Amino acid sequence: MHKYHNALGVAQTLRPTQPVTLVRPHAAMRAARFFMDRFPGTSMYAVKANPAPDLIRSLWDAGITHFDVASIAEVRLVRSVAPTATLCFMHPVKGPEAIAEAYHQHGVRVFSLDSLAEIDKIVEATRTDGVAAADLTLCVRIRVSSSHSKLSLASKFGVAADEAAPVLMAARQVADALGICFHVGSQAMSAQAYGDAMAQVRAAIVSAGVTVDIVDVGGGFPSHYPGMEPPALDSYFEVIHRAFESLPISYSAELWCEPGRALCAEYASVLVRVEARKDDVLYINDGAYGALFDAAHIDWRFPVSLVRETASRARTLPFSFYGPTCDDMDYMRGPFDLPADIQAGDYIEIGMLGAYGSAMRTGFNGFTAGDTVLVRDEPMETVYDVIETTQDNVIKLRKN
Repeated sequence: MHKYHNALGVAQTLRPTQPVTLVRPHAAMRAARFFMDRFPGTSMYAVKANPAPDLIRSLWDAGITHFDVASIAEVRLVRSVAPTATLCFMHPVKGPEAIAEAYHQHGVRVFSLDSLAEIDKIVEATRTDGVAAADLTLCVRIRVSSSHSKLSLASKFGVAADEAAPVLMAARQVADALGICFHVGSQAMSAQAYGDAMAQVRAAIVSAGVTVDIVDVGGGFPSHYPGMEPPALDSYFEVIHRAFESLPISYSAELWCEPGRALCAEYASVLVRVEARKDDVLYINDGAYGALFDAAHIDWRFPVSLVRETASRARTLPFSFYGPTCDDMDYMRGPFDLPADIQAGDYIEIGMLGAYGSAMRTGFNGFTAGDTVLVRDEPMETVYDVIETTQDNVIKLRKN
C-alpha cells in the first residue's frame, strides 16, 4: 500500500477517476491507546463499525485484545487476523450453527442474549458429546434509552430491566460468568446516557438477586462531526466509573466497553472527484451506495475540504451532493460548505468516514471503491488531544 502525505499528494500523483479511501492507522492506534489508558476497564473493538483487516491489525498492534463480533463472518475474520484475540459474540440473536462454530472451532466463550430462548439455544449449541459447556460467559442485554444519542438502538434488542429477572437467573444457572450489557445508541452526546443506563442495570440486578461478574456498557462513545461537538470522553468515563463502583456486584467484577465509531472514525476519509456542477449541487463519484450511506439516509454531516494545489480564495457556499448512480436516492443533502468556485474536475476530501463508510459500501450500478492508500497527516476532526506528531506518526498525548 503506497503512502502519501495527504489528500493533495494523492490527487496530484494519481489523478484518480474513482473514489480513493485514505487511511490513517496512526489515528486508530492513538484512539485505541487513549481508551486503554483512560477507560477504567477493558475496551473491545466493535468490528461492525469497520471490518477492514488492516484496521483490525492496527488496533491489535496498539493493544486492543478483545473484539465485539456480531456474526460468524466477523468471528472468522478477526480470528484470521488476530489468532489469539478474545472474541465476544455480542449479537443477542444468533443462529445455532453460528454459535456452534464460534464455540467449537474458534474458541468463543462470551455470548450476548436477551431471552430465555436464546439461553437454551446457546446451551444446546455449545454441548460437547452431549455434555453442557462449563466455561460460558453469558451477557444479558438490557434495553435502555437512546434519547441522548444521534442514532437509536433502543427498539430491536434488549429485555426491559423490570422483566430481566427470569433471564438473569436462568443465565446465572448455566454460566461460568454472568454479565449485563446494554447499548445507549450511536453517537451519545451526553454522559448522562450511561448514568441513566447504569440505573437500569442496578434495578435489574436488585430484582434478580444474582451475582454479576461483568458489566458491559456497550458502545456509543462519540466522535467529532460538523455540528456535533460532544463533551470530552473523560467525562463519560468518570460517570461510568462512579456508577460501576456503586453497583451491587461481585467484588472482582469487570467493566467492559465496546467502542466502534470512537476507535475508527478518524481512521479513514475519502477523496472524491466532482463530475459536474449544477448550481448548488455537485455530482461526485461516491455516494449513498458507497461510503456516504449515512450522509444520504440519516442526514449525517461530514467535514469536507476542497483539494487543490492553490487554495481557493472564494467565499464558501452550502452545497448538496448527488452520487454516481442513476438512483434519485443517491443524494446527500447539505450543507457541505465549500468554496464558491468549485467546479468539475476538482477533488474533495470527505472526512471521518472510518466508521461505517467502507462497511456500508455496495457495488450498486457498477460503481465500486477505488484504491486505498496510506496518508500521514492528521484527520479532519478529532476528539483526541494531539501534542506532537513525529515524522513516523508516533503520537504523544497530553495526560490530564
